[in-house]
Amino acid sequence: MARIAGAKTTELKLYSPEAKKVSLAGSFNKWDTKALTGKKDSKGNWTVKVNLKPGKYEYKFFVDGSWVNDPRCNNCVTNSFGTQNCILEVK
Repeated sequence: MARIAGAKTTELKLYSPEAKKVSLAGSFNKWDTKALTGKKDSKGNWTVKVNLKPGKYEYKFFVDGSWVNDPRCNNCVTNSFGTQNCILEVK
């Protein structure tokens, strides 16, 4: 994971024990579903770490080829596809 000046390591988690592959994509990486791959623990929790500068970002998880919102996120916005993106605020 590359260090970015002024950035904070942000950790996002998703419980998905049946998933084969989970990644994180958002406005911080041009929605690249291959750039940030999660690591799965023995309980089915996936963790993705990303270095982000302070600001607001839109994001989603990409689970086995499908977009999934973060169930822990309670701040979402409507995107251009008519679905919701999660909002992450890094302070």
